[in-house]
Amino acid sequence: MLKNYFRTAWRNLWKNKTSSAINIFGLTIGLTCCLLITLYIQHELSYDNFELKGNRIARVIMEYQFAGSPASTKGNFTSVRVAPVLEQNFPEVESATKMAEYERVVHYEDKLINEKKFMYADSTFFDIFSFPLLAGDPHSVLAGPYKVVITESSAKKYFGEKDPVGQLLQVGSDTVLYQVTGVVRDCPSNSQIRFDFLASFSSLGITKDYESSYWDANYVTYVLLKDKKSIAGLQAKLPAFMKKEMTGQGATINMYLEPFDKIHLHSPYDAFEPNNSITYIYILAAVALLILIIASSTYINLSTARSIERAREVGVRKVIGAEKKQLFWQFIGESALLCLLSVIFSLVISTLLLSFFNQLTGKQFQAVSLFSLPFLAFCLCAAVCLSLLAGSYPALILAGFQPIKVLKGAFKNTGAGQWLRKFLLVFQFVISVFLIVTTFSIQKQLYFIQHKKLGYDREHVLVLPMNDKMLGNIDMIKQELKTNPDVLSVSRCVRSPVEGGGGYNMRSATMPEDQQVNVTANPIDEDFVKTVGLKIIAGSDFTQQDIKDASTNDWGKNIYHFILNESAARELGWTPQEAVNKKMYMGPRAGTVKAVVKDFHFESLHNAIKPFVLFTELRGRELLVKLNGQHLQRTISFLESKWKSLVPGRPFEYRFMDEDYNKLYNAEIRLGKIMDVFAAIAILLACLGLFGLSSYAAQQRIKEIGIRKVLGASVSNIIVALSKDFIRLTVIAIAIALPAAGWATAKWLQDFSYRTDINWSIYVIASIVTTLFTLAAVSFQAIRAAVANPVKSLRTE
Repeated sequence: MLKNYFRTAWRNLWKNKTSSAINIFGLTIGLTCCLLITLYIQHELSYDNFELKGNRIARVIMEYQFAGSPASTKGNFTSVRVAPVLEQNFPEVESATKMAEYERVVHYEDKLINEKKFMYADSTFFDIFSFPLLAGDPHSVLAGPYKVVITESSAKKYFGEKDPVGQLLQVGSDTVLYQVTGVVRDCPSNSQIRFDFLASFSSLGITKDYESSYWDANYVTYVLLKDKKSIAGLQAKLPAFMKKEMTGQGATINMYLEPFDKIHLHSPYDAFEPNNSITYIYILAAVALLILIIASSTYINLSTARSIERAREVGVRKVIGAEKKQLFWQFIGESALLCLLSVIFSLVISTLLLSFFNQLTGKQFQAVSLFSLPFLAFCLCAAVCLSLLAGSYPALILAGFQPIKVLKGAFKNTGAGQWLRKFLLVFQFVISVFLIVTTFSIQKQLYFIQHKKLGYDREHVLVLPMNDKMLGNIDMIKQELKTNPDVLSVSRCVRSPVEGGGGYNMRSATMPEDQQVNVTANPIDEDFVKTVGLKIIAGSDFTQQDIKDASTNDWGKNIYHFILNESAARELGWTPQEAVNKKMYMGPRAGTVKAVVKDFHFESLHNAIKPFVLFTELRGRELLVKLNGQHLQRTISFLESKWKSLVPGRPFEYRFMDEDYNKLYNAEIRLGKIMDVFAAIAILLACLGLFGLSSYAAQQRIKEIGIRKVLGASVSNIIVALSKDFIRLTVIAIAIALPAAGWATAKWLQDFSYRTDINWSIYVIASIVTTLFTLAAVSFQAIRAAVANPVKSLRTE
C-alpha cells in the first residue's frame, strides 16, 4: 500500500512539473531560511549552557548617584571591595570573583604579540565557572601574583609541542615574568567569558586603599550563590546594607544582581562578549516562520487550484472502491514526498550558503552542525509537520469530491476553496509588504546613524594602541609620526570619542563638597581637540604647558585644566561663555575650565548626550593619527616603519575610528542585512505563488478569453480582465500591512534617543514595489493567454 502511495505520488509530481517545481522551490527556500535562522537562534539561546553552576551565578550591577546629581549612573562595573564584602556579609554567597579584561603584549622568545583576550580573575574563578583545565590544579593556578592560565590554542601558538606549565612569559611593560600554571580548554563560542590568557587578579598590584573603597569601579564581579532561589532574597537585603555602608559619604550606591544565564539576551549591559537582544531573536524567529508560511501558502493555493485536474482521478478511484481516508493519506503522501525532497535540498543549499551566512551573522558555524543528530531530527519533524499542516486541507478537499458530479462533468471549484486561496494570497502579500516596510525603515535608520553629524570627525583617523612605557617620550614619537606630509595631527588619549570615557564626579567651586555631579571624562593631550575635530564654542584649546602643569610628580601640586561639553557646563549652572576660567573640581583634581566644546556623541545614538569632560593628565592607551585620506597604504607603511624603530617593545597595530563606530551598531547592522535578504526572499516566494495561481487562472478561463477575442477584445482588455482580481487583493494586503509595519517600526525606533523620521515616502515606495512585482508575476501569464489563438481554445465547442 505504502509503495503504491509513493509510486502514485512520484508520478503526479513528475506529471505536473511546473507546479511541482514551484512548490519544491518555494518550500526549499522557506526551509533553508528556517534552518539557517534556527541554527543561529539555537546558538544564541545556548549561551553559557555548559556552565554547571550557571543558574547559581549572578553578576553585580552598580548604580551610584552623588547628592548634587539629578540622575544616577548604572553599569556592570564594581570596585574591588564588592566581592569580599558580599562574600563576608551574606551567608547566601558561596564564593565570589573579581574580573578585568585588557590588551596585553606577550613576549616569549621571538614572539611578540598583542593579546586582546587577556583577563584577570581571583583564585576562586574555577570554583565558580566550568572551564575544564587540561593541566594544573584549579584551586592553586591563580593563587598568588604573576600566575597565568592559557588556553590550549595559546599553548600551541607559543610553545608548540613543549609542556607549557612552568614556562615564563613577559607580559606588557612588567619587568616581572608571569609563570604558566595551567592550560585550559579553548573557551566555547557560546560563552560570554572568552579569554586566551587568564592571569591572577593579584598580579594587578591593587593597593589596600582601593580595597577599602567602593569607588574606582573598573572591574566586574560575579557571585556564586549557595541556592539558585536565593537571588531574590539577597537582592532584598542589599539596599539597606549599602545605605549603611555609604552613610555620610555624600553619595548613594546600590547593587543589583543579574542572573548569569540572562545576561547575553536580556541585559542592557554587555558582558565581556557583546550581548544580543531577545527582541532580535524574536524578530528573526518571526521572519523565519513568516517565510515558511508564505511557502506553505503557495503550496496550498496551487494544490487547491489544481483540484479540477485531479477531480476525475478521484472520481474514478472512488467508483472502483477507494475510501475517503485512503485518498486522504495518498494526498498526504504526495505532500510528505514533496516536503522530504524540499528538506533534502534545503540541507544541501544551507551547507553551500553557510559561509555567506557566517558573514551575515558574524558567527563561525560549521557544516557539521547542520548534520548533527538533533538538527536532523528537527528537520524530520519539520518535514512531517509541514506535510500535515500544508497538505491536510488540499487532501481533505480532493478526498471529499463526489464521484457522480465529477464524472458527469458537473464539478467546479468551490467558493470556499476560492476564498481560502484569496485569503492566503492576501496573507502572503501582507507579510511581504510588512517585511519591505520594516526593512526600508531599518535601512533608513542605519543611514541616519552612518551620516549623522556626531560633533567629531571619525573619517581617516587611525587608532594605535600604546602602553605606559611610551609616555616618557610621547612628544618625540608624535613629532616623528608627523614628519609624513599625509599625517595631519597625532594625539594621545585614554579613549577615542567613539569609546567615550570613564566615570568621574565633578562640582563647581561654589557647590558644597558633598554635592557632586556624575560625569564621563577622558584624559587627553593638547592635540586631541583638533585631531578629532571637536568644535570649541567658548575659550581656547589646551597647550603643552597645560599638560606639564598636570604632570608633576607631586599629585598635590598638579594644576588641571578642563574642557567641558555643553551638557556639563549646563549641569554646573553655566553658559559656555560663563564657564571659561571658572574653578571646578573633578574628584581630587582641582583646576579651571579652559573651554567649552559643542555637545558630541560619545555613546551610541541609543543614548542621549550626557555631561562630558576632557582634562589634562599624562595618561594614554591610544594614539589617534589624523590622515588626509591620500596614499593610505603608503602612509600606513610609513607609520609601521617608524613605530618599529621608536617602539620596539610593542607590535604595530591599527584600526580606523569609523570601524569602532560601526561596532556600536553591530546588532542593528546585522539585523538590517538579514532583513534585506529575507524580505527579498519573501517577496520572491509570494510572487512565485502568484505566478502559479495566475497560470491556473488563465487556463481555467481559456475559453472565456477565446470568446472575448472573437468578440473583439484587445490584448490590453484581456490583460486587465485577468489581472484586476490579483491587483485588488494586493491593494487589500497593502492596506492591512502598512499600519502594522508602521507600528512595529515605531516600536523598534523607540530604543534610539536619536532617530530618523519615517515619513509617507517609505509606505508609497513599498506599495509601488509590491504592485510592480504583482504586475510582473501576473502579466506574463495574462499576455501569454491574451495573444493565444482563440481557434485552439474554442475548437472543442
